[in-house]
Amino acid sequence: MKKSIIILFILIFVNSGLFAQKLNSEKFHDHRNDLKSSFSKFENLKTGRVAFLGGSITFNPGWCDSVCNYLQTQFPETKFDFINAGIPSMGSTPGAFRFERDVLKNGDVDLVFVEAAVNDETNNRSETEIVRAMEGIIRHAKRENKDCDIVMMHFADPQKIKAYRKGEIPPVIELHENIAKYYSVSTINLAKEVTERIGAGEFTWENDFKDLHPSPFGQNIYYQSIKQFLKFEQKDHNKSEEYKVFKMPEPLDEYPYSKGVLKEVNPPKPIKGWKYEKNWNPYNEIKTRQNYVDVPMLIGKYPAKVLRFPFKGNAVGIAVAAGPDAGIIEYSVDESDWKKVDLFTPWSKTLYLPWYYTLESGLKNRKHTLQIRISDKKNPESTGYRCMIRYFYFNEGE
Repeated sequence: MKKSIIILFILIFVNSGLFAQKLNSEKFHDHRNDLKSSFSKFENLKTGRVAFLGGSITFNPGWCDSVCNYLQTQFPETKFDFINAGIPSMGSTPGAFRFERDVLKNGDVDLVFVEAAVNDETNNRSETEIVRAMEGIIRHAKRENKDCDIVMMHFADPQKIKAYRKGEIPPVIELHENIAKYYSVSTINLAKEVTERIGAGEFTWENDFKDLHPSPFGQNIYYQSIKQFLKFEQKDHNKSEEYKVFKMPEPLDEYPYSKGVLKEVNPPKPIKGWKYEKNWNPYNEIKTRQNYVDVPMLIGKYPAKVLRFPFKGNAVGIAVAAGPDAGIIEYSVDESDWKKVDLFTPWSKTLYLPWYYTLESGLKNRKHTLQIRISDKKNPESTGYRCMIRYFYFNEGE
C-alpha cells in the first residue's frame, strides 16, 4: 500500500514537468537591466504596485496569479497593489492606447510585465504599428516613473514553435527584442523555451501544453521560468551596486504611441443614422467581452450622416465591437481622400470582438478632424452594415 502511494506521488511529480526538467530556464532570459528599483521599494518602503499588461494569456488564471503569490512571499511585509491589465485579443496597439486607463489607474507603477507577441502576430499588425506601439508602452511607463522596471515576455504558439524548429526567429519576437535591447528592457523568451523543452522530450504540445492558451501544466511552465528569472534578479539585487539611472533615449520611430488616449463616445448632439446607447447589449445571442457590454456605445448603420471627431495629436483610431453585422467604413482626416476599412474580422461570426483600428498615424502633432461614414458595401460574410464604436483613441505626440 505504502509502495503504491510512493509510485503515485512519483508519477504526479514527473507529470508536473519538474522531475523531468532537462533545460535551465536562464538560457532563455536576457537580463539587460536589473529590478533593483522596484525590489528596493518593495523591501524598504513596504509598498509596491505591479502591473501585468497583455492579452488572454495574461487575463486567464494561471502564471500571473502565481507570480503575484511569489512576490508576496518574497516580500511578506510589503503591501502590494497587483493590477491585471490583461484583456483577450489585445496586443501592443491596444496596450499603448489603454495604458493610462488600465495600467496607471491607481497611480505610478513600479514593475510592469508586458506581453504581446502572440496577438501582434495573430492580429496581423504591421511592423511599423508594432514598433510604435511597443515602444510607446515603454516610453509611457518610463515617462510616468523613470524608475519603473519592465519585463517583456514572448509567449508560445504553433507558428513560433514552427519558426524556431526551422532555426528562424519569429519576426514579431525579433521586433520586440530590438525594442527591448534599445531600451535595456529584460526579456523572457517563453516561446523559445517551450520549443526547446518539447524538443528535449520534457513534454508535448498536444498532450501537456495543449494550446496557446496553456493548460494548467503549461501555465506552470511559464510560472517556473518567470520565478527563476525573479530569483536571479533578487540575488543580483542583494549585491551592493547601485541601480542604473534611466535616461530616455530618442525614439526608434518618429511617431511612438507614448501618449495614447482613450476617449469614450459621447456625442454632444444626435447624429442622424447614429444611435448612442448608454448600456449596450447585443440584440442577438452573440457573445461579448468584458468592457464591451453594458457600456456606452455609438452605433451607426448605413445610411448615416458623416461622424466627425476632432482631436490633437499624430495618430487616431477607433476601438469597435466587430460582430457578425460589422460593416465597412470610409474615413478621412482633414478632408484627405476617403479610405476604406472592413470592420469584419475572422472571429466576428461568433463574437462581438473588441478591435482597435488605427486609421491614421504619422500625422503632424496638431489639431485634426477625423470623419467617418458607413459604406453601402459590406463583407460577403457579414450580416449587416454596422459600425459600433466603444472608444475613439489618439496619440498626443511626444
